Amino acid sequence: MTVTQDPSFITLITNASVLVQLVIALLLAVSVMSWTYIFRKMFSIRSVRLQTEEFEHAFWSGVNLTSLYKNVTSKRSKAGQTGALGRIFEAGMDEFNKVKASLDSKVSNDSAALLDGARRAMRAAYQREMDRLESHLAFLASVGSVSPYVGLFGTVWGIMNAFRGLASVQQTTLAAVAPGIAEALIATAIGLFAAIPAVVAYNRFSHDIDRLSIRFESFIEEFSNILQRQAR
Repeated sequence: MTVTQDPSFITLITNASVLVQLVIALLLAVSVMSWTYIFRKMFSIRSVRLQTEEFEHAFWSGVNLTSLYKNVTSKRSKAGQTGALGRIFEAGMDEFNKVKASLDSKVSNDSAALLDGARRAMRAAYQREMDRLESHLAFLASVGSVSPYVGLFGTVWGIMNAFRGLASVQQTTLAAVAPGIAEALIATAIGLFAAIPAVVAYNRFSHDIDRLSIRFESFIEEFSNILQRQAR
């Protein structure tokens, strides 16, 4: 490459060493996967938020709990979207009804057993929903923390090759070493390109999931109080 040439981005990549090209290919693949998870998680959290608001509106509208339970169950049986909060409610109500039927058959009225069973069922459903919401967040965190160092590794290797190439040059000038350094720095640029969106998305999604988690836990406590009054 001569001094008068104005190398393009593609030209710099094709002229880079094999190891730098592999690093760039790895970072580009990771970036594509990261953006895929970002869009999927963005739509998923938005859907969960809308479904949660819809269920909360139905729950606090004064509808009968048995009617609401049948509505949620029918949506699930018809492959409908009950939402995360709806599934938590269904788990608690289902366990409450089962324990209540068992105690009624024994002519007993153990309100503590009714409440504990429903609470454990809702907690188990809550953990399943949180695990579903938090899926792929660890990947985004890893991309955000590791990608810059992977890009820096490719840059260091490329700069080493650039300076090694100076050994065969009689007159050392900046023009002679600049193309090799430019090729190497592309790896760092792509590493940052992969890391920055992943970090921003991870922080945003973590915040949104924490807020949903608070809403779920608050609902469990409020619903437990309602079930406790019914058990008595």
